[in-house]
Amino acid sequence: MIKTMDNWLNRITMYRLVLYYLIVLLGAAFVLAYMHVLNIDPIGLLFSTGLLLAVCGITNWVFAKALGATTNAESGYISALILALIITPVTTPHDIWFFIWAGVWAMASKYIVAIGRKHIFNPVAFAVALTYIMVNQSASWWVGSGPMLILVLIGGLLVVRKLRRFDLVLSFLAVSLGTSLVLSVFNGDNPFAVLQNVLLYSPLIFFAAVILTEPLTTPPNRPLRVIYGAIVGFLFSPQVHFGSFYVTPELAILFGNVFSYLVSPKVALGLRLKEKIKLAPDVYDFVFPRPPRLAFQPGQYMEWTLGHNDPDSRGNRRYFTLASSPTEPELRLGVKFYKESSSFKKAMLKLNPKTEIVATQLAGDFVLPADRSQKLVFLAGGIGITPFRSMIKYMLDTYDRRDVVLFYANKTVDDILYRDVFDRAEREIGLEVVYTLTDARKLPPSWKGRVGRLSPKLIQAMVPDYRERIFYISGPNNMVDSFKGVLRDLGVKEANIRTDFFPGFV
Repeated sequence: MIKTMDNWLNRITMYRLVLYYLIVLLGAAFVLAYMHVLNIDPIGLLFSTGLLLAVCGITNWVFAKALGATTNAESGYISALILALIITPVTTPHDIWFFIWAGVWAMASKYIVAIGRKHIFNPVAFAVALTYIMVNQSASWWVGSGPMLILVLIGGLLVVRKLRRFDLVLSFLAVSLGTSLVLSVFNGDNPFAVLQNVLLYSPLIFFAAVILTEPLTTPPNRPLRVIYGAIVGFLFSPQVHFGSFYVTPELAILFGNVFSYLVSPKVALGLRLKEKIKLAPDVYDFVFPRPPRLAFQPGQYMEWTLGHNDPDSRGNRRYFTLASSPTEPELRLGVKFYKESSSFKKAMLKLNPKTEIVATQLAGDFVLPADRSQKLVFLAGGIGITPFRSMIKYMLDTYDRRDVVLFYANKTVDDILYRDVFDRAEREIGLEVVYTLTDARKLPPSWKGRVGRLSPKLIQAMVPDYRERIFYISGPNNMVDSFKGVLRDLGVKEANIRTDFFPGFV
């Protein structure tokens, strides 16, 4: 069952998963309210949700049209549903203006409170904070109630697992709960009662899974994410106050967003295609002029948004690793296409110099170690070679001689990508490359490489000192899991295994 769940998570995009999660929570809340288990008006909940969806949808469309921006409809729906879960449903006509105000500002903040196309604050948090300041009405965060806890927890775990942001969430929870525990002791409160209230009757879990992990306002790497989680966790604790000023959940995340913005790359680029190169029967390189202000590390990824008609359930955003090196004058994406490609991939295949694609959210920890003496092994399957092309081209251009062995597995010889770069690296900087083909039926007569899947025996034969090395794995999820199993069989420490992952890998 766990494997089936993992396969489903691998296929679904991050935005679609969050959308489904919120819909399930609202559906459950309606049923619980109708049964008088949850103390809210079920009809008011339906009206509030519909109102917010309409307001956010219209506002998002108006701003996108007015500013000529490419937007994601799912993002607007997500903001609307989050607002419906944290603002007490409409009970009087006066409440309607509160909802309209919050919905408008949640969408407007993405365009107005932004620098270089990159919004600074979590849109929902910004909206509810502003409504409190302007109209003196605030969010109740009613989703943080006992009857909702199980669904909030289960769905939240799926979201965090999909995003692989356990480092961020654990940092937040540890500091938030620790702060509450320490301050309750100092205040003479019962620490166990305080912890019980925080865990069972506060929006702690929902906040951590949905608000805290929002990708566009979180830092780009693990150390900064841990600090970010700790800052927000401290401020989130209900006992934290400065004089008579108490920090609300929305203010906690806004303070964290400021930190995140200061330490994150300020990147939101509108790019137009320079060249499209066919590398294999189903793989293309998309080449774009590189803006001078873009600085990145080899192996990092970006989120790419491509507006197109009738997007399917996977939406109009994807995450792609940059296959180019920081030393090159262009950005390069290696993209694999399938027979049943998504609407995004179909639109991308038709990309031309007249169509703009927007690149944002530069991030990723899958980068070369600072210690150049550290021995490395790169394990790649198919299109998973792209981060290694970036790293190895960088090593070539900077004459960075490291002890690296690259294992590259493909079905057929026609599927091998970027061989020119790797062959040159073998000659000039001592890179060792081991090619292996898994489809023995299609071997060319001239093939001199390995045949078959990567095995513990092959690694031991080619890399006798494998226990001294750090292993980098990149490729389809099933392949990554398989390679990790091979390394565990060899006794490689978990700390020496790094996998290429970014949200929404599909």
